[in-house]
Amino acid sequence: MIPRVYTREEWKARSPRHTIQVLDRGPTHIVVHHTATQNSYDTSAEHAGELSRIIQSYHMDSNGWSDAGQQLTISRGGHVMEGRDRTIQAIREGRHVIGAHTADHNSHTIGIENEGTYATVAPPAELMTSLVETCAWLCLVYRLHPEEAIVGHRDFNSTSCPGDKLYSMLPKLRDDVTARLRKQLDHLSEPAGTELSLEQLPDHPPRPASERVANFYHGPAIGERDTSL
Repeated sequence: MIPRVYTREEWKARSPRHTIQVLDRGPTHIVVHHTATQNSYDTSAEHAGELSRIIQSYHMDSNGWSDAGQQLTISRGGHVMEGRDRTIQAIREGRHVIGAHTADHNSHTIGIENEGTYATVAPPAELMTSLVETCAWLCLVYRLHPEEAIVGHRDFNSTSCPGDKLYSMLPKLRDDVTARLRKQLDHLSEPAGTELSLEQLPDHPPRPASERVANFYHGPAIGERDTSL
């Protein structure tokens, strides 16, 4: 099942400053982030759209980037929002929009920002349900194995993102995504060309050792090896 993703037009995104770079290949990893913002009790789609506009404005006006850095954002109400320009189209085509969310790894990772701060509290069930659904969709499209592909921001950069609590939930997230993929594949009489069985999914390099820091912060989003902001 493909998740309902609100397009940039729906949440009234600004146009990017420059043409966003799209690669003719998919990413190797799905990076889970948290926004390090307050844990809002507003679960409406309107709030999710406002959050997307705030993130985009911060990334463009404060950071000086071309557009929002992340490819997708999930609100605490479970609403999935398109982030960087051309993301939905690229996913449908099995291609990769280069973002600005994981320093020195943006060329091969797709980033999901999850609204909230999860250092000590868990994300709401609505968010986690959408995260499972979104990761399953990405794994099917890009032919990724959940066990190796789904990582936290801290696995690649020196940061506490996505918070100790959400990071501790990543093993269950991988298991839930795998279970969802098996359930989907069991009911496919003729799988689409991009939807492979788990046994056919390619292997990827193991997740790097985590780099932990004492003080909480969102962490680096771009690095010297990144060519597109």
